[in-house]
Amino acid sequence: MAIITFYEKPGCKGNLRQKTLLAAAGHTVQAKNLKTEPWTAERLLQFLGKLPVARWFNPSASAIKSGQLVPENISFEHALQLLLENPLLIRRPLMEVGDERMVGFDAEAVNAWVGLNGVELPAGNIEACVHGPDGHGSCGGHDHEDEAEHAACGTH
Repeated sequence: MAIITFYEKPGCKGNLRQKTLLAAAGHTVQAKNLKTEPWTAERLLQFLGKLPVARWFNPSASAIKSGQLVPENISFEHALQLLLENPLLIRRPLMEVGDERMVGFDAEAVNAWVGLNGVELPAGNIEACVHGPDGHGSCGGHDHEDEAEHAACGTH
């Protein structure tokens, strides 16, 4: 089984569900906080570099959902700057096993990569926000300056 470094937004129910699946499949999950990780452009591109720029972004982030940011209209350089300034805009989770990296949680791709070993998947899109399209703004867009404010919002 793999040791997976899993970059998440702490408190995100979707990321919790994904980590639970990986652990049930026999993997060791080492969770890290996406927001506090000291990202550099080079390090972030190790994960995102092979994807189209629009796929770098968390589609549930409030700036994306509101149309304030349209990933398809953002240049490579500007996108990288935005993600470094606000890691909650990054599509998550970011996962790493050795030198191999993955962005997002496509169950088929994860199964082909590390194996889900027959673990039963929940119904629906495992990558989608648990709160759904009309939720509180989602785990990616429900940004708070600090964790105390987040805890008080009552949505997680």
